[in-house]
Amino acid sequence: MRLTLHAGPLAVCRLAPEADVEPWMWTGPLASVTRTPAELSVICAPEAVPERVQAETGWRAMSVDGPLEFALTGVLAQLAEPLAEAGVPIFVVSTYDTDWLLVKQDRLDDAVSALGARGHVVA
Repeated sequence: MRLTLHAGPLAVCRLAPEADVEPWMWTGPLASVTRTPAELSVICAPEAVPERVQAETGWRAMSVDGPLEFALTGVLAQLAEPLAEAGVPIFVVSTYDTDWLLVKQDRLDDAVSALGARGHVVA
């Protein structure tokens, strides 16, 4: 598979499930807001995150070059398996067209190496 590494760091944030969706949440090379009964989860530019918000920073995003057909199976498994074997934690977001893998900046080289060893290309 071919993946594109995107510029810029990201933050992954957790807010209360009833929190308002605010403009700062829609910043960065990838912005995602997901509400569940247990939380409001946000991916955005780290510099936009207010101090009051629980956040983990230092993430980088790679997207699978797509668009991917809905009928495809095993896409994430093919990517997650080598990363798990290399001990690289991931945070995954799927969109209509593709899948996004977030890895911590300090593990990015390990992630690219692990994916490359399985024949995947990160550009």
